[in-house]
Amino acid sequence: MLASLVGFLGDFDLAEEAVQEAFAIAAERWPATGMPDRPGAWLVTTARNRAIDRVRRERAFAGKIHLLHTPEAAMDELDDTVIKDERLQLIFACCHPALPLDGQVALTLRALGGLDTAEIARAFLVSEETMKRRLSRAKAKIKATGIPFAVPAAHRLPDRLDAVLAVVYLIYNEGYRGRIDLGAEALRLGRLLAALLPGQPEAHGLLALMTIHHARRRARFRGDDLVLLDDQDRSLWDQRRIAEGRAMLDRAIALGGRGAYVVQAAIASLQARERIDWPQVAALYRRLAGLTGSAVVELNRAVALAQAGDPAGALRAVDRLGLDGYLYFHSTRGELLRRLGRGSEARAAYGRALELATSAPERRFLTRRLEQL
Repeated sequence: MLASLVGFLGDFDLAEEAVQEAFAIAAERWPATGMPDRPGAWLVTTARNRAIDRVRRERAFAGKIHLLHTPEAAMDELDDTVIKDERLQLIFACCHPALPLDGQVALTLRALGGLDTAEIARAFLVSEETMKRRLSRAKAKIKATGIPFAVPAAHRLPDRLDAVLAVVYLIYNEGYRGRIDLGAEALRLGRLLAALLPGQPEAHGLLALMTIHHARRRARFRGDDLVLLDDQDRSLWDQRRIAEGRAMLDRAIALGGRGAYVVQAAIASLQARERIDWPQVAALYRRLAGLTGSAVVELNRAVALAQAGDPAGALRAVDRLGLDGYLYFHSTRGELLRRLGRGSEARAAYGRALELATSAPERRFLTRRLEQL
């Protein structure tokens, strides 16, 4: 609905408000009248009419008379596509290449991914205010340039794949932190993507990555408490699902996949073994850092170096990173300093991490670490 409405209204904020009003009207009327034969078309038409009413009220109707001539069956545009899942249709529609890649991803996460602005800001390692401005710029560009929002034709889908993969990946990351509903939805979308674009290795790589991580989800929490990889009960790992993820990884590699999601899936596969080859994990993180230029990847490489037996070298690598606002930067420093016997510095690092923690499991874990020092 949102993608369809933005396409002909040319105003993201107006479309969002109109969609909300249409759902409110449906929630009030449908229990009494029953659901219409085509609920999607009914909602789009109602939302469009609400938007037109608002334009009239704001005395700008004369300049937007074209809104009245929008086809009644707007949802038919979304129905006539090779993508049969509505959520995935809208993600492809919102990932419009006229916007910068980070704008596509952020706007789609905000509108369709189930993440609020603070969660999206955390995913991009920026402040909430910075993310608000980024979203506002993307919306303004849509309004100023009249970017058309529609599901692309089948031959255009690969052009939007990078942004769509990033959206699904970041939804899964938020789920990995404890929001199981988002994790399950990201997996569902990942399976659809791999089936929709069977020749795209990165789609298979992302699905492999999520599948292997998801296989360990029961062991990542004990009750409501976070459990680190070394302390996880491996009997709780879903070995069948891990095998499925490795088969997907093999498929991605057979297709020539050497990209970031394929490399991350290879790392996840190594970390799901009984005995983890940490030097090999560190080498893969080095390759991934070369592909992404990401400071967070460098942080993960430092963790692997420490696990391979070099906590001092790992700390030197971490201290070169400019990630002061990132929770896991400080918690990693705290752990490395603890291993090196530098208790007071470890307490300061864990204390800073605790200030940045937003979830209850993370806060409890960091509190316990501080108590143990």
